[in-house]
Amino acid sequence: MKLLVNIDVDDLPRAIEFYTDAFGLSVGRRFADSGVELTGAAVPLYLLAKEAGSLAAPTTTRPRDYERHWTPVHLDFVVDDIDAALSRALRAGAVLEKPVSDAAYGRLALLADPFGHGLCLIEFSEAGYDAIADPDAP
Repeated sequence: MKLLVNIDVDDLPRAIEFYTDAFGLSVGRRFADSGVELTGAAVPLYLLAKEAGSLAAPTTTRPRDYERHWTPVHLDFVVDDIDAALSRALRAGAVLEKPVSDAAYGRLALLADPFGHGLCLIEFSEAGYDAIADPDAP
């Protein structure tokens, strides 16, 4: 199985600029003004041009908007230097929602991209998620 990540945006050129500047991703294939593939992460990211106000699916009644929204899915970018990565993301247009904090597994910053999607930056400690893993869990 292969995982692809699709991100709806209402301004494709601005989204390309943000994700390439903030995270050092590179443009791969372009799809006739409807989207672009970004490479350089563990999985490809696809930015898909979707107008604000359009419906995400025929069964939905709530139109897309690109204000900060909540969804149970967000992206975590694992970085080697969270301070440098945070500075780069903010310069590119990210919105800081929670400054860098320390956790047992490392350091974490919460952000949003310019299109309302939640993002996290994580700089893992040496133990990483093993620091919080329950060795007795099935």
